[in-house]
Amino acid sequence: MEKERLNKYLASCGICSRREADRLILEGRVMVNGKKAGTGMQVGEEDKILVNEKPVHGKNEKVVLAFYKPVGVICTEKDKFADKKITDIVKFPVRVTYAGRLDKDSEGLLLLTNDGALIDAMMRGSRGHEKEYIVKVNKEVTEDFLNIMSGGVFLPELEIATKPCKVEKVGKFTFKIILTQGVNRQIRRMTKELGYHVYAIKRVRVVNIQLADLKPGQYRRISGPELHALYNFCLPDKKKQNDRDTKYCIN
Repeated sequence: MEKERLNKYLASCGICSRREADRLILEGRVMVNGKKAGTGMQVGEEDKILVNEKPVHGKNEKVVLAFYKPVGVICTEKDKFADKKITDIVKFPVRVTYAGRLDKDSEGLLLLTNDGALIDAMMRGSRGHEKEYIVKVNKEVTEDFLNIMSGGVFLPELEIATKPCKVEKVGKFTFKIILTQGVNRQIRRMTKELGYHVYAIKRVRVVNIQLADLKPGQYRRISGPELHALYNFCLPDKKKQNDRDTKYCIN
């Protein structure tokens, strides 16, 4: 098995920086195979590693992050002309990418992961996973507006009608909408067809994952029952595997 320096390995697992790893090792807070670790020692996937008495799982484990994408940040990784990219903000040791998009002018919850199967499931949306948004518009939200939005709106540009969805008024100029499809700029297109202009869109939930108290630019790692629920909905065929696999339920 390929081995590498312990501090580099801990950093690649997302535990801490290499410098912080060296400090933890010197303080005797890192154990490898039941013994206190030494600076510069080599480790691999087969070694049992504890940091502060908690197990460290392999760097190839699946990582899922809940990220608050600010307005102005673009869902891209390679566009050199983009002013602000997700990779400019999220500095997680394990490489992750977005599972589903938010346009540049929208903000809120974006899931980031290194699990290709989850990304594929979220992007295709074949299981109709829910995405919840809070939307502010330029005119008063009326009952007619809510009824038409919830029943589906024909979009001439795309020559499609949107699927029925849940829409609820939460303020004079604000409504909540829950979508189960992924049409590009769907909310903006729908409201435009009804003579409204969108001032702001914030995504607050994807399936069971909530934006909660995250601030713009912040992210948190999803784990435990919350992560299990996400996988069980998006990838139900993997349910039994996930129940056995500690890679999906560590903190």
